[in-house]
Amino acid sequence: MKTKLTLTVKQSVIETAKRKAKSRGISLSRMFEEIFEGEGENEIKTEAQRAAERLLKNLEKSDSINTLEDKKLIKAHVERKFT
Repeated sequence: MKTKLTLTVKQSVIETAKRKAKSRGISLSRMFEEIFEGEGENEIKTEAQRAAERLLKNLEKSDSINTLEDKKLIKAHVERKFT
């Protein structure tokens, strides 16, 4: 559940916080949430960083592919090309 919060801070702090949030492509509310929630992590992440983390997690879960040695690949390519 989300709830409104009113803070009293210097105008310069508000402007700086808004600029930081905008440069990271997130709302000020989201930036505040990221600072104070999570696994003890105080790092603010951009949307691209979060997407990269999701991609890495998906790659870790996926099965690896079998690859051939370079010489076998070259030989197969040459055979296909010249036959």
